[in-house]
Amino acid sequence: MLTDREFKELLDFQPKHPVLSVYLNVDSARQPAEAYRLQLRSMLKDLPLNGNGADSAAIERYLEHEYGWTGRSLAIFSSAADGFFRAFSLQVPLRSRARLMPEPYLKPLADLLDSYGGYGVALADKQGVRVFHFHLGELREQEGTLGEVVKQVKRGRNSTRGQRGGRVQSPGGGRHTEEVVARNMRDSAQFAADFFADKQVRRILLGGTDENLAQFRAELPRSLQALVMGTFHMDMNASHDEVLRRAMQVAEEAEARSEAKLVQTVITAAAKGQDGVVGLADTLSAAHAGRVMTLLLSEGYRAPGYQCGGCGYLAAQSADSCPFCGGAFNQIEDAVEFAVRKVMRDGGEVEIVRSPELQAAGGIGGLLRY
Repeated sequence: MLTDREFKELLDFQPKHPVLSVYLNVDSARQPAEAYRLQLRSMLKDLPLNGNGADSAAIERYLEHEYGWTGRSLAIFSSAADGFFRAFSLQVPLRSRARLMPEPYLKPLADLLDSYGGYGVALADKQGVRVFHFHLGELREQEGTLGEVVKQVKRGRNSTRGQRGGRVQSPGGGRHTEEVVARNMRDSAQFAADFFADKQVRRILLGGTDENLAQFRAELPRSLQALVMGTFHMDMNASHDEVLRRAMQVAEEAEARSEAKLVQTVITAAAKGQDGVVGLADTLSAAHAGRVMTLLLSEGYRAPGYQCGGCGYLAAQSADSCPFCGGAFNQIEDAVEFAVRKVMRDGGEVEIVRSPELQAAGGIGGLLRY
């Protein structure tokens, strides 16, 4: 399980020696454990480990003696020379790969956090609400509250039919039912708002009937209404696995629409010379200046580049000296990974997108703060 605190530790870690980062798809329903060990050894053979054999040995020992073969993927980071070893079992799939770099290779985790991190889900009806916090494909917490029973009102000359519960046959019963529903909705929305604020969710999905969700959503604070990605029909008694499965389906569809809109916004802004950049050179320059609010990457995009040994400035092409500090440039295997770390350390976000438009524009871009 990977927490936000643990990801920040990886992001802030500044080793003195190279770090071996391994992502391994370990869905044991498809292959036996030994097949994944062989895959790991094959990936490590392709790396110039040189003096980093202690790291590969540490990872193999972990798989052999400590890992319980649960989850669907595994992320491991080792720098034996720095006394650093971290392993995380994940409930969502990741493509297997290995990198030996100056710092932990975090682009796959950034993609994971973008796609599966910080979801809040609320199932609401006229009496109460169930709320869930899902993170990286796992249920972290769930709670619920029930208000006053909404009684069914018997039809007659002086009554109207309600929605649930017992029967009331007094004049004005319909108004009373409406008042109970309105009060329950207000209380449920406040309960959900407190839960989502405490969990610091970044996206919200709502489940229930159209009528109930319209009323429930209207009672949420505007700041949370803006986080609602979509809605879906779901029975209040559904299991958390059913809720997760349906919520993630709706979230993926909403995320695809959001990504397409964001890509168009960035490309248009870059073309007009406004708050957007595309292409490796301009994006690296903006990232170095701390201007990138949202970094966009095409899925699987990598590119070599150059980094100043003095101030860390990233460039797509080498130069005799750094324009900022006069230091010498060193070639790096993946400048995109360095850009990801810089943007996230500056408080920005990273979006891994499946967009042919961004691919055609250079595979990388950014929405700028100014």
